[in-house]
Amino acid sequence: MGAPRVTIQTADFDLGVEVAALRAHDPGVGAVASFVGTVRDRNDGSGVSAMELEHYPGMTEKSIEAMIDEAFRRFDIRAARVIHRVGPLKPLDQIVLVAVTSAHRGAAFQACEFLMDYLKTQAPFWKKETTPEGARWVDARVADDAALARWGIEAGNAAP
Repeated sequence: MGAPRVTIQTADFDLGVEVAALRAHDPGVGAVASFVGTVRDRNDGSGVSAMELEHYPGMTEKSIEAMIDEAFRRFDIRAARVIHRVGPLKPLDQIVLVAVTSAHRGAAFQACEFLMDYLKTQAPFWKKETTPEGARWVDARVADDAALARWGIEAGNAAP
């Protein structure tokens, strides 16, 4: 059995190592699409000096596993890997990795984007930013709900 499909961790990750493990021993892989999200130093017009991510252990992994199962139903993919960091992070730190393999690039790109849109709106994570005005929880955005809606999934997480 290879690496797990979902890992929630405080430690950083290495994109090259993760992609190599994902495609190892699978000669049918013709494409790998990946996304790495990082902590920005600005959000909603304010400087951000730190971010803290929280999750529900067990529930979060199960939710992301279900997302990956849905990606396999929708797209012709061979493997998928999601790593999401939690705990305290600083600008420039990596937060999330989504990597997908397929025989062809179209399915890999689509599945990677689908998983990222789903993660952004449906995965049970909570983000708190430290700004010059103090700490604040990050709310869901209408644009994130709209991104998921194009896949035929209604989220409704953003505050009206």
